[in-house]
Amino acid sequence: MDTGTFRGLITLILIFAFIGIALWAYSKRRKPDFDEAANLPFADEDEQPTSDKHASHERDSEAHSRQDRGDKKL
Repeated sequence: MDTGTFRGLITLILIFAFIGIALWAYSKRRKPDFDEAANLPFADEDEQPTSDKHASHERDSEAHSRQDRGDKKL
């Protein structure tokens, strides 16, 4: 088996793999799963969003750590 035949066989295998993945992705059985995954960013979360108080606390702790290192600029 020479290099050209080997490359041809690999190309043929990759074409079949691509067609198989495309058929799997676009099959009607997968549509509900993909629709659910597409709506995940819009799902409600149980946790409360980060408040300004929490953000200001992080800024204060960063300022204190900078002072500990000797940084005078805040």
